[in-house]
Amino acid sequence: MKKATKYIVVLAVLVSFMSCQENSRPNYQYMPNMYESIGYEAYQESDAFANGVEAQLPAEGSIPRGDFMPFEIENTNEGYAFAKANLTSPLDSTQIDYDKAGPLYGIYCGICHGNKGDGKGKLVQREKILGVPSYADIGRAITEGSIYHTLYYGKNTMGSYANQLNEEERWQVVAYVQKLKADLEK
Repeated sequence: MKKATKYIVVLAVLVSFMSCQENSRPNYQYMPNMYESIGYEAYQESDAFANGVEAQLPAEGSIPRGDFMPFEIENTNEGYAFAKANLTSPLDSTQIDYDKAGPLYGIYCGICHGNKGDGKGKLVQREKILGVPSYADIGRAITEGSIYHTLYYGKNTMGSYANQLNEEERWQVVAYVQKLKADLEK
C-alpha cells in the first residue's frame, strides 16, 4: 500500500507541473542572458575599461612574445641561391656554444645526417631514407646561408625546422654543421 501511495504522489506532482504550463506565455528563464544575449559592437565605448576604447596595458606578469623578425628571403631556388651567396651568421665566435648546438644537432639533424655529418644517420643505416650526402662530399659547397635557409624552409625531403628551433638556435646549429664539415675535410 505504501508503494502505491508513493506512485500516486509522484504522479500527482507531475500532473500538477504539466497543468501549470501555459503555451500562451513563455516559461521561466533562469539565465535569460544565455537565451537572449546582448550584441556588442567591437569598438563601441564601454565602461568595462578605464579609458573606454583605448588600448590597454598588458596584464601584469604576462610574457612578451619577443622580437620576432620574419625571414626576408623567399622559399624559392633563387632565394636559396641568394642566401647561399649573401647570408652570414649574426653570431660572432664568442656567441657560438658547441655544447648547446651539439645536442640540438643530434636531436634534429643527426638522425639522418649522422652525428659526424657523414650522411650515415640511423634512418640511413636502416634504409628508411636514402641519398643523404656527407657534408664533405666533393662538389657540396654549403655555406652558412644555405644551411640556415634549409633549416628555415627545408629542402627536398628534409622538412623545415623553423617551428622547432628559434633563430638563435638555428644559427648555433649552422655553426655546428660548419664545424662538422671542417672536421670531415681534415
